[in-house]
Amino acid sequence: MYIAIILLVLVALSVVTVQQGTVAITTIFGKYNRTLYPGLSFRIPIIETVFKRISVQNRAVELTFQAVTIDQANVHFTSLLLFSVMDNAEETVKKVAFRFVSDRDFMATLTRTVEGSIRAFVATKKQQEILSLRREITEAVKTNVDHMLEDWGFHLIDLQINDITFDEEVMRSMSKIVAANNLKAAAENEGQALLITKTKAAEAEGNAIKIAAEAEREAARMRGQAVALFREEVAKGMSQAAKEMSDANLDTSVILFSMWTEAIKNFTENGKGNIIFLDGSVDGMQKTMKEMMALSSVDYASKK
Repeated sequence: MYIAIILLVLVALSVVTVQQGTVAITTIFGKYNRTLYPGLSFRIPIIETVFKRISVQNRAVELTFQAVTIDQANVHFTSLLLFSVMDNAEETVKKVAFRFVSDRDFMATLTRTVEGSIRAFVATKKQQEILSLRREITEAVKTNVDHMLEDWGFHLIDLQINDITFDEEVMRSMSKIVAANNLKAAAENEGQALLITKTKAAEAEGNAIKIAAEAEREAARMRGQAVALFREEVAKGMSQAAKEMSDANLDTSVILFSMWTEAIKNFTENGKGNIIFLDGSVDGMQKTMKEMMALSSVDYASKK
């Protein structure tokens, strides 16, 4: 009976259950023996012990720390580090199990390594550059940390810098700078808009003047053509009347007398108060008639 109880105890002590997503490291007298994978396994009771259970699932840690820029500005970072064991191969598992005394020591080393990489990068930059270099900071830290993690049996999956802030005084000064730059940009935009408005107005005024001048020139040309045409028709009419009267053996001075009386009548009707001095005597009329007849004869001769 005692033997059966002892056997049951030994069987119970030899059974090892490993959860999914983990592996178990066993040792015999403190020396690595083998790796147990998920499922039911058996070990040598009392002699073979489970040294450590290692999770091969992804692990995340949130880090909060401070760095100083080259111009002595304090920068506060909040980042998320995602990592995992590279694989469940025997050599990898041995590195993870025996490289650090405990998981606490591993996490402390990992945290300080990430902080040191970010601080070294930030120390070479100015505060104005930090906010625009989030991606560059991440890539620099990944390059430095991933190589070290591989030596420990881990792999860096992702590093996210979630928040970057400065001291309150620095934040206030940066806000003032941004506000001043916005006011400057607004003033420049307003000036450009005013310049464009004035330029367009000047162009419109110039175009209007040009159009008006062209219209006036065209009107003057048309008036000149109308006057020239009127004079031409008058000359033709006078020439025709003078020819007909000459053919009828009549004195052409009658035409000039008629034109004289029509002119006097037109001056009287349409003068509108204007004063026009004319010599209305018989001698004055004869003198005017002679001048008009001479002019008509010259014009008639030129027509021939």
